[in-house]
Amino acid sequence: MMWMLLILMTATALATMAVRRLRLRGLDRWIVPYLLQKPTRRPPRDDEEIHLILCLADHYEPNTDRASPEEARARVDKWIREYPRQFGGLSDSDGRPPRHTFFYPIDEYEAAHVDALAELCRAGFGEVEIHLHHDGDTANHLRQTLLEFKEIFGEHHGLLARRRAPDVSPGVPPIAEGALAYAFIHGNWALCNARPDKRLCGVNEELDVLRETGCYADFTMPSAPHITQTRKINSLYYAVNRPNRARSHDIGVNVGNGPPPGHGLLLVQGPLVLDWRRRKWGLLPGLENGCVQNSQPATLARVASWLRARVQAPTRPDWFFVKLHAHGAQKASRRALLGEPMVQFHRDLAAEARRNPRFHYHYVTAREMYNLIKAAEAGWKGSIAAALDYELVWNGSRKDEGARMKAGAEIHASSFHLPPSAFKC
Repeated sequence: MMWMLLILMTATALATMAVRRLRLRGLDRWIVPYLLQKPTRRPPRDDEEIHLILCLADHYEPNTDRASPEEARARVDKWIREYPRQFGGLSDSDGRPPRHTFFYPIDEYEAAHVDALAELCRAGFGEVEIHLHHDGDTANHLRQTLLEFKEIFGEHHGLLARRRAPDVSPGVPPIAEGALAYAFIHGNWALCNARPDKRLCGVNEELDVLRETGCYADFTMPSAPHITQTRKINSLYYAVNRPNRARSHDIGVNVGNGPPPGHGLLLVQGPLVLDWRRRKWGLLPGLENGCVQNSQPATLARVASWLRARVQAPTRPDWFFVKLHAHGAQKASRRALLGEPMVQFHRDLAAEARRNPRFHYHYVTAREMYNLIKAAEAGWKGSIAAALDYELVWNGSRKDEGARMKAGAEIHASSFHLPPSAFKC
């Protein structure tokens, strides 16, 4: 009897520890939605046409790990030097080289860093968008910060996007043709005050502030295995602010399921699936969350999991939206993103396209992925190449370089008094 009681107590303790661990890693929030997605989560059939739309959204933080100014600049210079050398000779199914989206942290703004990245982008290798770490913030301060840096990135550096035509969606104020627009990733994954302790954000109304300041889409999720992971997974959807409530992006309306809500912000999620080929202790499945780092290089084997997540718009079942994330300025990611593993990945994609005439792959920036989502939502029947500028054009293609550079040559982030953050991601 004593032995049975001891076994029962041990089993109970182990179960309690397992549940606690699952909650700390946020699995309890999304495992039920994941199981409910099982009927639609499947790999493509052999006879299916596949257009892999690949966006690498980089939380690009040169100052991370308390880097000195010299070290931070060296990190940027390495990217500017190595990216064209490594990837300039590679191309996708449309003949375009790999494209990188640098989500640059405006709380660590250095004009020289952004100028250097802008030159790389003007050479055709990517675009720069907005990343922000903040803590104990307010809606008004956040709004001011985003508006000021939108102007700095757009007018001084010639970055971000502009509207091709006015946006006169019902229920919201019209947006003029040519208005600046930006994509966003929240630092520390804490979008919309998502942490249980409400740290590293502070703004319940964040979705509204983002939309009102010109954000066209958020690219933060997934954050698993972090506690901030949303219940909604593997989705392209519109989230609407729920007054006085955190985590408004926990729920939303999927793209293609009726008209977009008037006050909704588009969220573009990356893949999140369990990977039973990588088991911990030979028992628990690994996690495929679209992260690219030295310990998780991009491989053709991972593509199968990304496709199985089926982040799609229902009107284009042949388009598979795959948003990956990385921290490219960190040493723990540099080889996977700038070295031989990534070069080999691109070569493997080309080999797969030669082997399988139904497989096509397309390198896109965050802006271009948004355009393709909106095109698919509208029932676009044309090619991917023809829809890359569907709603938003890159601001760097405008011919007003001199006007952008004249009065704003000396801009320093210190004047914006951004609250410090304890962590960076």
